[in-house]
Amino acid sequence: MTVTTSGPGSQTAEETTTEEVVRLADPWVTIVWNDPVNLMTYVAYVFESYFGYSPARARTLMLQVHREGRAVVSTGPRERMEVDVQAMHGFGLWATMQRSDDAAGGPGAAAGGAGAGA
Repeated sequence: MTVTTSGPGSQTAEETTTEEVVRLADPWVTIVWNDPVNLMTYVAYVFESYFGYSPARARTLMLQVHREGRAVVSTGPRERMEVDVQAMHGFGLWATMQRSDDAAGGPGAAAGGAGAGA
């Protein structure tokens, strides 16, 4: 919320409520889900090429998608996660986003489920 006073030497002050700060601080996560279509090598390639993960990290995340049904592949502000999800869809992977407090842990965490990659 912005408060503006008028008159000589008028000032503009930014007033942010606690709820707004909490919402801004809440990171979101991108989750890639297992699917019956994409090869495991392709999923690892996508993680390397798009996110810049090392081959070892990309393989770890790909195996997590394959074995556990999903993996958290990125964390950040909602707008960035929307971009990441759309990018994963562009690569043909199944991906969703959610608040990180709803996900199990940080990047690479998983919590069962069904649904891109391996």
